[in-house]
Amino acid sequence: MKFHRLTIFLIIAIAASVLTILFYLQKIDFFTSLDLKLKDAGFRTRGEVKPDSRIVIVAIDAKSINELGRWPWDRKVIARLIENLKSYGAKTVALDIVFSEPSNPDSDTALSDAIQKSGNVIAGYFFRSEEESQQSASLELLEPSRIKIIRMRGNVTQVPVVTYPYVETNIPPISKASINSGFFNIIPDKDGIMRTSNLAMLYGGEMYPSLPLSALRHYLGNEIILDVASYGVDGLLLRDRRIPVDESGRLTLNYYGKQGTFQTISATDVINNRLHHDALKDTLAFIGATEIGISDVRATPVDPVLPGVEIHATVASNVLQNRFIIRNGWVISLEIAFVILFPILLSIILSLIHRTFVALISYVGVLVIYFSINYFQFAHYFLNTGIIFPVISIGMTYLVSEAYRNLIEEKQSRFLKKAFTSYVSHDLVSEIMKNPDALKLGGERREITILFSDVRDFTSISERLSPENLVLLLNQYLSPMTQIVLKHRGTLDKYIGDAIMALYNAPLKIANHSVLACKTALEMVEKLKELNTNFKQKGLIEIDIGIGINTGDVIVGNMGTDVRFDYTAIGDTVNLASRIEGLNKIYKTNIIISEFTVKHLNAFSVQHSAPGLLQFRKLDLIKVKGKDKPLIIYELSQGIDVEIIKKFEEALSLYRKQQFKDAKEIFQSLIKDYSDEPSSVFADRCTEYIDNPPDPQWDGVYIAKTK
Repeated sequence: MKFHRLTIFLIIAIAASVLTILFYLQKIDFFTSLDLKLKDAGFRTRGEVKPDSRIVIVAIDAKSINELGRWPWDRKVIARLIENLKSYGAKTVALDIVFSEPSNPDSDTALSDAIQKSGNVIAGYFFRSEEESQQSASLELLEPSRIKIIRMRGNVTQVPVVTYPYVETNIPPISKASINSGFFNIIPDKDGIMRTSNLAMLYGGEMYPSLPLSALRHYLGNEIILDVASYGVDGLLLRDRRIPVDESGRLTLNYYGKQGTFQTISATDVINNRLHHDALKDTLAFIGATEIGISDVRATPVDPVLPGVEIHATVASNVLQNRFIIRNGWVISLEIAFVILFPILLSIILSLIHRTFVALISYVGVLVIYFSINYFQFAHYFLNTGIIFPVISIGMTYLVSEAYRNLIEEKQSRFLKKAFTSYVSHDLVSEIMKNPDALKLGGERREITILFSDVRDFTSISERLSPENLVLLLNQYLSPMTQIVLKHRGTLDKYIGDAIMALYNAPLKIANHSVLACKTALEMVEKLKELNTNFKQKGLIEIDIGIGINTGDVIVGNMGTDVRFDYTAIGDTVNLASRIEGLNKIYKTNIIISEFTVKHLNAFSVQHSAPGLLQFRKLDLIKVKGKDKPLIIYELSQGIDVEIIKKFEEALSLYRKQQFKDAKEIFQSLIKDYSDEPSSVFADRCTEYIDNPPDPQWDGVYIAKTK
């Protein structure tokens, strides 16, 4: 059954995985958007990371505005800023600013002269969708900055990078004075969040680099190499670094933290020479606005108002540190593996679980494991695996598995519980629910205690009652007696007409099985008194019962055929228990137990420090019908007087020594003082042996001639 259950749950997991992969291939916007939001949470969970120390932001911030006046500043001020950056040792300066309109000639000349003299300035510009003037000169101005090395692979007809029809460049003197230039267009995702940066765009049939890529080209001193295949951009190389862009030339940004994470220097401090003389030595400095109201702020996974200049700085730092978020074929394969493996793991766990709450805990546990692994590989190895699709696959596996368990298995379980709780204890039902394989043909040798109970003179009772009243009496008797058996963890083996057969220590293992069987018998006798009162009130016949208990080894298990079988016990121990029950008629008792049960009771009492747990007295040494070896039997009763036990054993000793007259006197005193029924049986025997003495070699064994 466990193997069958595991197979079903594995099929559910595989089906959920296949369905999820179909969703994955469809690229449904809702799931894609949700996945991006979960990835954004990964940045916030990871916290701040230190960027490359060579990247510096020279900020046009509130302090600079307060000291130097409102923006835009006179271009002579910008010229002084560029000159001072050069003197402080900045290796490359990238302007996240465009000077597209002329100002006064002196200021324009001062700025262009400063840029040309510095020889390290990368000018910024941006592409537009609307037409601008100066378009005729734009190509000439941009031509030096284009990507010159483009390697085509295969039959390339078009490249799916962003294309703009127009461009807004710097005025010619500034464009020509700059050592190079790059666009600073920033294109967010559909939800307005900046997660990628376009490193290349098409304009006029040529490919142009972004501002940070162009700045890196100068900073690292090497040309940009662009590999293009039929499906789009295949790779982007800069010196010894391969930048992992997608087919559209976009780099997934590996953010460092909120605004201010990068080393930021106020522009006014540079202009007014407030820095150490080599404070910016060998740095790549981005000049841009961070003051609210003049800066181009963007929503990002780490900060909803991150200035655009910090996004450019992020690109440059990612390249210098080789700190790229990776999403290649191997990562996609890993993502699909997660979609399949985690549902399979959950299905294996669920196949071993039968409780809803534990299943829910397991489901949450698998999700925690998955999120932990996903976060670990993102935070430490920058693998850009999707999050939502494995979660969908795991969730579907859990929901369908639980639906199967509740609709199919629980229905079967309810049927089995309803069928079995009438015959076995709730503990046994639970065990069967956990391991239905136990319900198969076969048996095992085990020591158990067996209880037989029978209604005295049931044949004559049945003749005196109508069939309806007989059924009523039986039902009202058997029902509470069965409940007593189940209460004491017994297994109802069968009803034999008015008789009850119960097993203890099977199929559940119970150490104190003899104790529980004896307690069952005592409670049944007490319950019978209450039942007889009710029978009398209803005009039914009062009844009496006899109970026999024996302990020993049997073969216990499911006996029968594949079509129909019963859980039962077979062996000499069972037959002896039945014979012992019949002896109650001879000794006028209600409960007789064998010497084997007494031996187990004593052993259990000594082992568990519980002497005197039950009261019983030695009754006789007897050979039951069909047995050659004599057996010591005991009477078990509720609260028997210790004096009775003492005198009875004294009389029994005299009886076995063939001192029948002395024994008879004690037995008669027990009858007179205590109305002791077993004593009357032995008093009659003593009378018989006085008149007809037994053989001198008589061993005191009584031979039962009936069952």
